Amino acid sequence: MRGRGTLEKEKPPIFGMIQRGGEVVIRMVENVQQRTIEPLIKATIAFGTMVYTDEYAIYNPLQDWGYAHQTVCHGAGEYARDEDGDGFCEVHVNTMEGFWSLLRSWLRPHRGISQEKLPLYLSFFEFVHNAKKRGKALLSALLVSLLSLPPRNTY
Repeated sequence: MRGRGTLEKEKPPIFGMIQRGGEVVIRMVENVQQRTIEPLIKATIAFGTMVYTDEYAIYNPLQDWGYAHQTVCHGAGEYARDEDGDGFCEVHVNTMEGFWSLLRSWLRPHRGISQEKLPLYLSFFEFVHNAKKRGKALLSALLVSLLSLPPRNTY
């Protein structure tokens, strides 16, 4: 599977979902299989929502799971499509592709992140993206988030 990571090859698969103009959810997953992504999708995306994906077969059951589904075929050179003729290409996965590009650029200087620590890096990057704040405002948002967590039992 070209381009698909595996835990064994020390390139763990990362699954992501993003709402256009909204929040992102990213998770390191054990494998790239329907039974792995189905619970993540159902816990994150409201039933009936239109979901845009590429043509990867893992997404084929989205309609059976209760979602509307449109695809673009990257293999055929299609990256965006105007479905209703209004001149706006509403069928695309460019929002998620752009996010992956930002994540790769951010991770690049951190070469050699262990699989054990990678979920922490992903969670932080997800938080930064979703907070939509930078500089001191991001620090404030981080502190508010950390201080609102329930205390951990450490004994």
